[in-house]
Amino acid sequence: MQQAHQQFVDAAPGVRLWTEQRGPADAPPLLLVMGAQAAGLGWPEPFVDALAVQHRVIRYDHRDTGRSTWSFDEQPYRITDLAQDIVRVLDGLGIERAHLVGLSLGGMLTQIVLADHPDRVLSATLMGTSAMSTTPYTRPDGTEVPVDELPGIAPEVLEMWARPVEDHGLEAELDRRVEHWRVLSGGQLPFDPAHYRDLERRIIEHTGRYDVSTAPARADHSGMLRTEALATTQVPTLVISAPAEPVFPPPHPQHLAQVIRGANLVEIPDMGHALPPEVQGPLAEAILAHTGKVG
Repeated sequence: MQQAHQQFVDAAPGVRLWTEQRGPADAPPLLLVMGAQAAGLGWPEPFVDALAVQHRVIRYDHRDTGRSTWSFDEQPYRITDLAQDIVRVLDGLGIERAHLVGLSLGGMLTQIVLADHPDRVLSATLMGTSAMSTTPYTRPDGTEVPVDELPGIAPEVLEMWARPVEDHGLEAELDRRVEHWRVLSGGQLPFDPAHYRDLERRIIEHTGRYDVSTAPARADHSGMLRTEALATTQVPTLVISAPAEPVFPPPHPQHLAQVIRGANLVEIPDMGHALPPEVQGPLAEAILAHTGKVG
């Protein structure tokens, strides 16, 4: 693992975000944007190191995750505020423009930033997410599918998300998180419980607590659509297609690539909504090939 530099940046009055930088300080910046309820350490170390060969890689903790301020109960915020936090991280680190890589909710936040602040984005990579657009999906045969008729979240995932998270101690919470990763993985690759248990134990040690914030579910989700801006963007965008994705299954990636002007689509075989070792190499290669094309 390469040496990393940690720093806090101010996102709002009384709200500080934990950040970590890795790689050459003079390399093109690349900011990793995690999903809902997920700390920055959810980006696996080998994956971050692979990107840091060519980039100054930054990962950070959203509000109410990791070492960032847990503030929602005292200072409720909108999901769009989390998108603005991306810009505040760049500001706080003195970065004018960066490559953005977003997973799940992080992919939605990345779309908002490339729409609202294209001058801050060198390129965007989106995975495990849905389009912030009302434009219908066009099937290969030319027929159109309204956005609200695209496939929904897998029942096994929905059932787990519906369960209340109860405190039965650290080991029980680790059991729950490992099971969560199992259902998110999509079932096309062998599942290694020890890998995810180790990952989550490190995240809990980093956070200093093992409870999970419900802030993303309670936050105001309005005002996230960016249909026109995505259709006309000049920001080079890569969409990762994960065939085993259980949260935003195909054709969500294909739809995303259609509604973002000039977007390219790359499939990572057997990938689901998780980042096991088997997909990290191909995923890093796809991202580096994409960012390498941007002058």
